[in-house]
Amino acid sequence: MAEKKKTRVVILGAAGRDFHNFNTFFRDNPDYEVVAFTATQIPDIEGRVYPPELAGELYPEGIPILSEDDLEKIIKEKNVDVAVFAYSDVSHEYVMHLASRVHAAGADFWLLGPESTMIKSTKPVIAVTAVRTGSGKSQTSRKVVQILQEMGYRVVAIRHPMPYGDLRKQVVQRFATYEDLDKHECTIEEREEYEPYIDRGLVVYAGVDYEKILREAEKEADIILWDGGNNDFPFYKPDLWIVVVDPHRPGHELKYHPGETNFRAADVIIINKMETASPEGIQKVRESIEKANPNAIVIEGASPIFVDNPELIKGKRVLVVEDGPTLTHGGMTYGAGYVAAKKFGAAEIIDPRPYAVGSIIDTYKKYSHLSNILPAMGYGEKQIKELEETINKADADVVIMGTPIDLRRVMKLNKPSVRVRYELEEIGQPKLKDVLKEFVEKHVKKE
Repeated sequence: MAEKKKTRVVILGAAGRDFHNFNTFFRDNPDYEVVAFTATQIPDIEGRVYPPELAGELYPEGIPILSEDDLEKIIKEKNVDVAVFAYSDVSHEYVMHLASRVHAAGADFWLLGPESTMIKSTKPVIAVTAVRTGSGKSQTSRKVVQILQEMGYRVVAIRHPMPYGDLRKQVVQRFATYEDLDKHECTIEEREEYEPYIDRGLVVYAGVDYEKILREAEKEADIILWDGGNNDFPFYKPDLWIVVVDPHRPGHELKYHPGETNFRAADVIIINKMETASPEGIQKVRESIEKANPNAIVIEGASPIFVDNPELIKGKRVLVVEDGPTLTHGGMTYGAGYVAAKKFGAAEIIDPRPYAVGSIIDTYKKYSHLSNILPAMGYGEKQIKELEETINKADADVVIMGTPIDLRRVMKLNKPSVRVRYELEEIGQPKLKDVLKEFVEKHVKKE
């Protein structure tokens, strides 16, 4: 009897969901052969190999990671049967253009859903995700943690993957101190997500193999908090699913993948940034909720900003540095730093583009909607240095950092700087505390 032909697969990714889909669905599945990953969104992540230590017994030489630009060539040369889409924060139109490329090259196009990829925890799981990058997941996650800590529960956060370095060293990463960030050679993007938890005395896990990560985290937690990345849906099966929407981008909750999945599946929807959004934007989001998920609990929220030394801003020429992913594939043209510059009376927000160097120049070319804001790109040591050089070259009096971390921890700046922070502030009723109180009564076992 002839041996059954394996289905040949390429997984289209960006060093996150792609590896998770492989680990949970394909790794030990003899019916499939994953011949390659492709990579996009993140600079310099192609040209690597998903190592055999992670790929498992069926892949003794590992799996090559190639550029998505060569997709048609890969499908043809490697006789690919199926292309699996596995990254996030892209428009539905973008997904279907990619599907058309795959179909024209002769392969099937797949999207793996939650049931195929979610892992079940032995502990209660709260997931915080969003409809777009930059909606306010981070401050929502911090608020959830704060409330649960005040109730006396041990919470361990697990963050969506950002494994841009040596994958062999990033299988399971545990962060409890700033020394851990240095030990794991964290990028700016990673530090932005991990530092706020460390500042609150919390442990946060991340890495590549999210089954192993979960089993380690369960050992020291009463409750697991899944802190999502981009607008991806959770890697773990949530017992409570909180989704943040952004009325500054009304309608995006139904136009982006997989943010619409989150939006339709949410138990709780938080309409964030209401203090700065237009009434029309807020109304459009409300109409989307009524149409797509009318049974969700809706919480209204604001993201007020707090600035260290705001007097340094008044009357000055300022360089505004914002969170990188929010401005790039998140599509925003400004963030909290820009709001602070306007609020505290900056004389001028300078255009950083004439001072950009290296990959920062490439970022402005790729994301042409950006003008007088500098995205804090920092996907590796070289790019952090290029960001530092760009900031230091800029002809400004003061640097306003709208980034979730203090950039002065990872670079030396040659001019005064101020830090902008933002937290979730709920408006009216219901409140997160009420929702979480009901959650723990139902899901957390009494000791």
